[in-house]
Amino acid sequence: MISVLNDRLTRANLLILDEFGLQAFDNHAREALMDIIDDRYERTSTIIASQIPVSAWYDIIGEGTIADAILDRIVNSSHGLDLKWESLRKGM
Repeated sequence: MISVLNDRLTRANLLILDEFGLQAFDNHAREALMDIIDDRYERTSTIIASQIPVSAWYDIIGEGTIADAILDRIVNSSHGLDLKWESLRKGM
């Protein structure tokens, strides 16, 4: 099942990871993220949206070697946008 899901994520023209980093990654999540990012690296587009600053992602991903590999692929081939405004939910 995981292999089929990973294959579908790899083949998608665009993958959007929203609310990235709200929880620390366990071993399974960390390895799955590494597989997905590695398979998509320089082949297709991925958007990562997060309220957590990129500088904190290393600690959230955990396990230094894998975090380094993931962030190297994400940060060194990305275009970052730092958006700051009041919550749109605030007025609801």
